[in-house]
Amino acid sequence: MGNDGGSIPTRRELVKEAAKDPSSTQVKEVQTEKLEHYWSHCALSQKPLSLPIVSDSTGNLYNKDAVLEHLLSAGKQSQDGINIAGNDRTAGTIKSLKDVVQVQFDVDEEEDGDKSSKPNDSLRLVCPVSGKRLGPGVKAVYLVPCGHAFAESAVREMPGEQCLQCNEPYSADNVILILPTSTPEKDRLRDRLSRLHSTGLTHSLKKASGSGKKRKKDAVKKEEETTNVADVTAGPDLPSKEEAAVPSSKAIRNEGTASLTAKVLAEQDDRNKRRKVAQNENLKTLFSSSDGMAGKQKDFMTRGFTIPAGAKR
Repeated sequence: MGNDGGSIPTRRELVKEAAKDPSSTQVKEVQTEKLEHYWSHCALSQKPLSLPIVSDSTGNLYNKDAVLEHLLSAGKQSQDGINIAGNDRTAGTIKSLKDVVQVQFDVDEEEDGDKSSKPNDSLRLVCPVSGKRLGPGVKAVYLVPCGHAFAESAVREMPGEQCLQCNEPYSADNVILILPTSTPEKDRLRDRLSRLHSTGLTHSLKKASGSGKKRKKDAVKKEEETTNVADVTAGPDLPSKEEAAVPSSKAIRNEGTASLTAKVLAEQDDRNKRRKVAQNENLKTLFSSSDGMAGKQKDFMTRGFTIPAGAKR
């Protein structure tokens, strides 16, 4: 093409057509290939799916043994002080077994052999209501918390909100689409998980670990803030005149002085009590009627006083 006396081709001559965006048919084919892969392989270990199968809040499918190995390795790395945030292949959606639900797939009875040991390629997963095979060509959902899987069209036509397999009640928010592809459905699942976390629950509707302690800590913190605001509004408490006049033995740090002060205060209290009792008895004698004088000899000037016998009236 060069240095031989020939012509050098330009880009316009080599590239006859510009790059085009993939058509909707091509996009759908690529999407179907991805769905076929994720319907037949674990999203964590990339091994063929085999029962038991679990799913997280995003609708991905995993082998349960792969999830257990992931949690064990994550716990070991956290104990060793290794940061696993960047190496988490589940994007942080699985932190414990409470974050997954075991999907109860219905397998076609015509399949022979041990169903739990076969990969998903040989297992015929079907909807127990419509009989449709669950896979890339059919939208499938499972219910939380029971985990029974159905075709989406069958769940949409179900009367009421009870699972047809186990009669477990469920809400429309807890119908999880398996391997969603549309952006609105992915956003719905993320919003659902955020609401559950705000109430201290996980994807399986079980209480999150440490959620009770966190709520208790938040309540204590809120109560302390309320108390501080009330103290600032009300101002410092001023002691009364009597409390300010009487010294307290608790404020004295010296034990000998504190005990002597306590004894003095106790004796003072006893004298005050006796003085009050004596005053009450003196007041009673002023109005007593047992002084030996006849009622007719008393008037308002001599009432309460004793007149001597030899006194002249």
